[in-house]
Amino acid sequence: MLYQITHITRYSYPQSVSVCHNEACLTPRTSPVQTCESSRLRVYPPPATMSERIDFFGNQIHHFSFHDGFQELTVRAQSRVRVMRPAAQTPIPSPTWEAVVRKVAAAESPEALEAYQFVFESPRVSKAHKFREYGAKTFTPNRPLWDGLRELTSRVFEEFTFDTKATHVSTTVDEVFESRRGVCQDFAHVMLAILRSLGLPARYVSGYLRTAPPPGEQRLVGADVSHAWVSVWCGQELAWVDADPTNDVFVGNDHVTIAYGRDYSDITPVKGVYIGGGPHTLKVSVDVEPLWNVGS
Repeated sequence: MLYQITHITRYSYPQSVSVCHNEACLTPRTSPVQTCESSRLRVYPPPATMSERIDFFGNQIHHFSFHDGFQELTVRAQSRVRVMRPAAQTPIPSPTWEAVVRKVAAAESPEALEAYQFVFESPRVSKAHKFREYGAKTFTPNRPLWDGLRELTSRVFEEFTFDTKATHVSTTVDEVFESRRGVCQDFAHVMLAILRSLGLPARYVSGYLRTAPPPGEQRLVGADVSHAWVSVWCGQELAWVDADPTNDVFVGNDHVTIAYGRDYSDITPVKGVYIGGGPHTLKVSVDVEPLWNVGS
C-alpha cells in the first residue's frame, strides 16, 4: 500500500515568543516491511537554524531554533510511504515466552542483545509486581509467546476504555493501570509495563493509522490520527512482532511506522522549550491518503 501522509502541527501564542528551540520526530522509518520514498519537513516562520541527526534507535530527528519573535508556529511534515506488511491474524509457531526471556537475558545472539535494552524500565514505563501479576494470567507456563501476545492485546482492548478526556501527556502508567482508561499512548505504555515486568523485550512505536469513513461517506481530510502501539521481540525467527491494543489487532498495512524507542519520551512528535508567548493552543491535523492509482 502506498500512502501520501501530511501531518500539520500548529502552535498559537497570545504574545510573542522571543526564543524557541525544538525537536521533531516526524520522518517515517525505512525497514524490511516499509519504505519511506520521500519526506520533507517545513517550518513556518522559517527558523534561524535547522539540522538533522539520527538518534540512538535509528530514528531521524530534526532540530530547529528561533531567535526572532513569532506568535504562531506551524510544522508541516509530508511523506510518501510504501507499506508491505500484511496483518498476521492466524496463529504463528513461536518459542515459549520463557525461552525468549532466557535468550535475551543471556544475550545468546546479537539480535537478542539488541532486544535486551527494551527489557528495562524507562522514563514513562515502570516495572512492578502488579504488572507482572496481570500478565501472568495470560503468559502461563510454557505458552508460546505469539499466543500470549495475541491474548494480552485483546485483554487490554477489552478491559481498558478509550477515553480522550481521562488522561493527558504526563499521566503515569500507574494511573492508567488503576483507572483502566486512556488513549493509544497510554495503552501502549501499559502493555510495555506488563511485558517488561515479565522479562520480555518490548518497545514503543509511534506512527499513523489509516481510518476508514462510515459507509457511504467521504474521507475527511485531516481526520486520520497519530497513533502508538508496541513491538515485541519474539525470537530470531519471528524477530519483532507489532501489536495494537487500542484496536485489538496485529499491525498490518493500515499502520505506518514513524519511529520506535523505549517510550513516548524518546520519540515525541514535536517538543521544545521557549521563552515568552504565554499559554499556547495546539492544533494537529493528520491525513493518511492511500494512492490507489499508483500501486499497492
